[in-house]
Amino acid sequence: MIEGDTLNDKYITVTQLTRYIKYKIDNDVHLNEVFLKGEISNFKAHSRGHFYFTLKDETSRINAVMFASNTRNIKFVPQDGMKVLVTGKVSVFEANGGYQIYVNELLEDGIGNLYIAFEQLKKKLEEEGLFKDCYKKPIPKIPKRVGVITAPTGAAIRDIISTIKRRWPLTEIYLYPALVQGEEAKDDIVKQIKRADQAGFDTLIVGRGGGSIEDLWAFNEEIVARAIFECKTPVISAVGHEIDFTISDFVADLRAPTPTGAAEMAVPQLKDIENYLHQVTIRLNNTIINQIKRDRQSLTKLTSRNIFQNPMMIYQAKELVFDHLIERLKFSLINLTNIKEKEFLRVKNSYVLQNPYQLIEQKKNLFVPVLSKLETLSPLLTLKRGYTLTKKNNKVIQSAKMIKKDDLLDIEFQDGVVQAKVI
Repeated sequence: MIEGDTLNDKYITVTQLTRYIKYKIDNDVHLNEVFLKGEISNFKAHSRGHFYFTLKDETSRINAVMFASNTRNIKFVPQDGMKVLVTGKVSVFEANGGYQIYVNELLEDGIGNLYIAFEQLKKKLEEEGLFKDCYKKPIPKIPKRVGVITAPTGAAIRDIISTIKRRWPLTEIYLYPALVQGEEAKDDIVKQIKRADQAGFDTLIVGRGGGSIEDLWAFNEEIVARAIFECKTPVISAVGHEIDFTISDFVADLRAPTPTGAAEMAVPQLKDIENYLHQVTIRLNNTIINQIKRDRQSLTKLTSRNIFQNPMMIYQAKELVFDHLIERLKFSLINLTNIKEKEFLRVKNSYVLQNPYQLIEQKKNLFVPVLSKLETLSPLLTLKRGYTLTKKNNKVIQSAKMIKKDDLLDIEFQDGVVQAKVI
């Protein structure tokens, strides 16, 4: 027993060790006031006003706490990626044994490299037009199949699946597992986007849960942004929390504040569809009822017209018109007959019909002198007196100039025609 007690006295508890280290650090004058510069990461502002963040450089990092009594003096809003100048005291947090700096003063020291890279790429793609609304594809209201590109484990995929199943259980969900953090994440995300784009989905959800700017950086890579922009399937970007913005958010067809929000945007609420169908049914019934009322009113108006009440009036009116036309036709026939009868009597009593032979004799007396003149002028008489009539091609030759050697001429005598050739 004595030997055991002596051996046990050599060991101390974890708490004792932590307190000893804390004591040493707290009493080190070099650590009571430390001046650090670095980049903010994992920044969180507590509801009570305290700031919690990580201060880092290229190879190391340290946890930092700034209490509300000091944060109220800050003249800017700290953000991930900011480079800052920190004044504070290094101590140990006994609960986890980790050392951290308690910040008294926080000053801006420019913007971190990641933030600069983010702004540069954002400006480049915006100038190329990748953020324009004209390229945004509409998200289907009731998708049958939704593809999800995210990590296979974690809260993001669980929230997306549970939200979709709760809101619209008819939608099929297909997971395309991808790395969402680290150097290889960007290539894996691009590969899965291209695979999913060929599968014929109605909508794609691309994203992950929250984290620091470094954790979300894969969704700020240019190749990821271009893969989303070139995707033929409508894409909902769901990266981080509501305050987080990535390049993928700007090129996607729709940006969701969280993975859960993406699921809500991707599918309708079953209750909303039921209410919509109910409203449509009511509107359709009202439309039918109103149309029937209008048609009934039109029918009543038509049937109440005098023409339907007393259809014989149409026949009687037409009969009166018909009788009037018959009377006009009779009058016209009688009038026309009288006119023709008068013309007939006038012709019948004319001088020609009364003395036709006398008229013929008068015309004969006029005809004989004219005939004598025609005989006097007739070429036949000229031929009887011994003259001839010379023709070429049935045309009378009036001058010697009209003929030439070897012409064939027709010489017409009183009793015949002789052909001659000019030599």
